[in-house]
Amino acid sequence: MEKPTMHMLTVQDKGGQTRRGTQYLAAVAAAIGAVIAGTILAWTSPALPQLEPYSNKTDTNNTCDLASFGNSSHLVNSKCQLADFLLDTTELSVVSSILAIGAAIVALPVGFLAQRIGRRPTILILAIPFMLNWLLTIFANGSGMLVAARFIAGLGTGGICVAAPMYIGEIAETSIRGALGAFFQLFLTVGILFTFAVGGWTHWRTLSIVSAVLPPLLVAVFWWMPETPQYLLSKNRRRDAEKTLRWLRGPDADLTAELEDMQKEVDDASRHRAGMLSIITNRASRMALVCGLGLMFFQQFSGINAVIFYTNQIFKSAGSNIPAEIATIIVGVVQTIATYISSVLVEKAGRRILLLQSCIIMGCCLIVLGAYFKLQTDGYDVASVGWLPLLCLVLFIISFSMGFGPIPWMMMAELFPVEFRGTATGFTVITNWVLVFVVTLCFPILQVAIGIYSCFWIFAAIMIVCIFFVFFLIPETKGKTISQIQAILAGKSI
Repeated sequence: MEKPTMHMLTVQDKGGQTRRGTQYLAAVAAAIGAVIAGTILAWTSPALPQLEPYSNKTDTNNTCDLASFGNSSHLVNSKCQLADFLLDTTELSVVSSILAIGAAIVALPVGFLAQRIGRRPTILILAIPFMLNWLLTIFANGSGMLVAARFIAGLGTGGICVAAPMYIGEIAETSIRGALGAFFQLFLTVGILFTFAVGGWTHWRTLSIVSAVLPPLLVAVFWWMPETPQYLLSKNRRRDAEKTLRWLRGPDADLTAELEDMQKEVDDASRHRAGMLSIITNRASRMALVCGLGLMFFQQFSGINAVIFYTNQIFKSAGSNIPAEIATIIVGVVQTIATYISSVLVEKAGRRILLLQSCIIMGCCLIVLGAYFKLQTDGYDVASVGWLPLLCLVLFIISFSMGFGPIPWMMMAELFPVEFRGTATGFTVITNWVLVFVVTLCFPILQVAIGIYSCFWIFAAIMIVCIFFVFFLIPETKGKTISQIQAILAGKSI
């Protein structure tokens, strides 16, 4: 493979020759979809408790029990309204889990759609299921409409997980591809934090009405963004690709080397059949798929859901009387700040070191949490070290948000070659959502069967395996072109 020339390196590395503001603008516009996905993912946390049967069974008038809302008169006034319907345990479970099924179903079709009609129109189309979800939720009169809304929400969420990282990865120049790639997870955490902040103090319908503003905002902002140069070149629209690249890089940038490199990737792609069999038989694509699927597996089996699930109990163990609503907001703030730090560090420290710190620190935190809750279960007095699980919680969330939170999504656009990108990304996202469903379904069962401490230790063991996976299999993609990454995956020297 031809090594990049000195001229090529100068164009990519000298910040004065390229305009980065428009690249950031396009990435932020696409990442509004991630904000919407974050609001959808977090919606159940403040909303479903309001739809459960009231804890005060003697309250025949269905007025709210003050104790269940921390004796806060503000919460009583805003959230404790006469419910027109409630959900039983089965309905609550279906409403919680159906989103993952919708997301898994749509991921591969959206990958094909992005390959056929383009990344930009695909993202715009996804505003439709997002808006349908909020309309059905706002006007829901029973569990059926909520289940339908959450399934449609899953279609939009799964689709944006495919299309947005793909778009952001393709519009970014090599020197800032990692920073922009982290935007997807960063904006996802912004959406989660927004929902925790608004939903903690409002009725679930009010939360849904506020959230319904975001899909039209996505269309209004992203409508003016260009298609990716790679897609335009794949459709033999070189003039349009050059025009788009000029807008993204600025009038003073020398586009010749970058455009030729993109054209070479597209030409190579046209000589391959982008089917699943070809992905498996091609060494570089096979290794990319192994890395992508592995990253998604370890992301979901890092124990993040278990730790988040136990947030309130961890706060109580530390002797804190902070209400659940405030505790979730604190977690959301920590997660957002740490993900932002990751977006700053990823082009300086690299992907591998952030992934390694993530699995090492998370593994240590899980071991300590398991030991703490084991001692507590066995009747030992652990009040004197009640701060320890809270410290582990904060370190765990920071470590996850700097590594395994954003980087798997970012690397999807880096690992897969152009000819397989839509298919492979869709398949990877399907795997991610299937794992979400499995973990969500199995964790409560395991918690009862073997205890929360054993669950923490199982996740810790998985993180130990993850260290070897990252060290031996994940390539460092910082500062490398897609062609160079493919050469590394194929076992060639560059």
